[in-house]
Amino acid sequence: MSEVIRFLESMGRNPAITAGEFAASVAASVAGCMSMPDMGAIPMPGGWSLSMAWMPMCGQAWAGAAASFVGMWAAMMVAMMLPSLVPMLWRHRPALGTGTLAALAGAGYFFVWTVLGVIVFALGAAIAQAVMQMPAAARAVPVSSGMVVLLAGAFQFTAWKAHHLAGCRQAPRSGPANAGAAWRHGVRLGLHCSHSCAGLTAILLVIGVMDLRAMALVTAAITAERLAPAGERVARAVGAVSVGAGLLLTARAAWLP
Repeated sequence: MSEVIRFLESMGRNPAITAGEFAASVAASVAGCMSMPDMGAIPMPGGWSLSMAWMPMCGQAWAGAAASFVGMWAAMMVAMMLPSLVPMLWRHRPALGTGTLAALAGAGYFFVWTVLGVIVFALGAAIAQAVMQMPAAARAVPVSSGMVVLLAGAFQFTAWKAHHLAGCRQAPRSGPANAGAAWRHGVRLGLHCSHSCAGLTAILLVIGVMDLRAMALVTAAITAERLAPAGERVARAVGAVSVGAGLLLTARAAWLP
């Protein structure tokens, strides 16, 4: 913890301010999750409910719904990724140079996750419209969700996962420390980490993107596999648990009437 505080101080900022920003992102995520029940959900064929997060509220345009979702997504990503990002930037501080450049790298990192939020909303909204119009597709959602968790667990064992997990720990490329290099490093880090987290992100989405328990578990898994000395083993352990959960969810959904 003392190293993290020194890193924040090296950025020319009061650690309490940055800690406050992190707490604010967590509070925003919690508030958004707690408000979801008030937004309501639509009961669907197959015994599940469609969250209103994927569609406009009464009188709201699609652009407004997308902006609301992406704003909440960005706050969630700060809360979920910052615990693993700050130690990584601390390790890379000699190559990044000044604290301002380190902060710029962090901005590039979260820019990638924000763009991903736009893509996630577009896909989620399209799926929501499809299941509302096709009862057969709606009835298949519980089984499909279990299979997504199963495949996401299997993803944890792949070479693709290992490659991008290693990329999450890469130091900046050699060269002059300037704003462009810092931004590119942050974007590169964000791309590696978003690819590495593809399986865990998929699990979060199918279990419940606004489920606080799911968010906490996924955050713990992401942080452990990035920061632990044997991160690849942690990733495989997470994969084994996810495969078991996927099998259980799929079987339960298939056997229920």
